[in-house]
Amino acid sequence: MAKWTPKHEAPEPLEGPVVATITGGTILWFALFLVQVPFYGWFDDRDLTWWVWTCLAGGGLGLIGIWYVRGREAAIKRHAAEARTAEAAGNPGATPDTTPETTPGA
Repeated sequence: MAKWTPKHEAPEPLEGPVVATITGGTILWFALFLVQVPFYGWFDDRDLTWWVWTCLAGGGLGLIGIWYVRGREAAIKRHAAEARTAEAAGNPGATPDTTPETTPGA
């Protein structure tokens, strides 16, 4: 069996309104939970209560996701601002992570 090798490079990942997407999904999970709560007895009679709790778990995990993507977006913006500052200071192509350390008195 021959090893599969790609014929072209993978495309860059698409960036979109990630925070808005995760927030919308989280709201949807909580809305589904709230819609199902009045019918809990019906779900319990048919041994389908996991549907209700799955929606609550989706909403809870969505809150964690919102926290994560907001932090990620802030870090990306902070990194881009630091790179622009480094470029304006006369270090074109230098990233904040790779700028040389200067020692006082050297």
